[in-house]
Amino acid sequence: MRRIDPVAKLRHLLQVLAFCLAIATIQYAFLPERGYGVQLVYSLCIGLITWACIDFPRHLMPSAAETGWPRGLEGVMLMGAGIAIGYFVGTALGDTLCRTLGLHVGPRPDPVAQARQSVLITALAGIAGSYYFLSAARRSHLERKMNEAQRHADEARLKLLETQLEPHMLFNTLANLRALIALDPPRAQQMLDHMIAYLRATLDASRATTHPLQTEFDRLRDYLALMAIRMGPRLAYELVLPPELATQPVPPLLLQPIVENSIRHGLEPQVQGGRIDVRARHEGALLVLEVTDSGVGQAVTGSGGVVPGAGGFGLVQVRQRLATLYGDAASYQFESEPGAGARTRITLPLSA
Repeated sequence: MRRIDPVAKLRHLLQVLAFCLAIATIQYAFLPERGYGVQLVYSLCIGLITWACIDFPRHLMPSAAETGWPRGLEGVMLMGAGIAIGYFVGTALGDTLCRTLGLHVGPRPDPVAQARQSVLITALAGIAGSYYFLSAARRSHLERKMNEAQRHADEARLKLLETQLEPHMLFNTLANLRALIALDPPRAQQMLDHMIAYLRATLDASRATTHPLQTEFDRLRDYLALMAIRMGPRLAYELVLPPELATQPVPPLLLQPIVENSIRHGLEPQVQGGRIDVRARHEGALLVLEVTDSGVGQAVTGSGGVVPGAGGFGLVQVRQRLATLYGDAASYQFESEPGAGARTRITLPLSA
């Protein structure tokens, strides 16, 4: 037995009522002598009983998964039985209601022709209504399948982006380590120890498409500790995460490519280094993440993008992952000019 959805049944009921009103109006246009009230009573009685005799019993029968309706001969028999019961029981109920309400049924010059016409109208209306609900069920099933396929495709794309981003981060960190080995072996050893701990925490993490913002800040703090060993006093940083935002879900490795870009293109090119600030806050229903640096700044094109070479693979991945996960609900803004540092601002919808 298939589960009955009360909301779907209520929607079907309202659609049947509208269908019955339309049929009563059409009949009244051709047989005005019987009165609109009479036409409406019979149309509602026959239509509602026919719908109830088809739409509810189908849940007790083996049904097609894509429509929820019985297949083949069983479906035809159910529809035929529902139309027959709806006509006879609905007509009898209509007669009773018309007498009770004092409605004038009007003359019936040819009862046989009148009955034939009523049967034909009931059959056509029952078939049309059943076909409508069957088509709607099939369309709803196809939409669910399309949405499910799109969701799986988005998840697969996110996995691909993450698997591309993690080696990129690893290779950059190893390049930094290689440069430090020749200059300061003890500090290189310290950096290697930090890198092992950082990679273990990063690569052993869940492959889920999101993780808590606290975890993102923890990984970012580990990464900045690595960079501080290499740059020494040339790197200062501050991470600000309000406690109430610690559990907000965000994509893994969302901020690290931005911070890496700030170090590589902002702080490292200037002798005195500089400072990086990473802050999270909420503005209404939005989570706002900002990364600012006091580096050399980067040239920006008229469209707001960074000139070729100033951004890089990691930032492209960040934008693509935001678009895949949130669509237009998320935004990515980059502001910079030579000599004035840079600011990256990401907004995401807050989860409930």
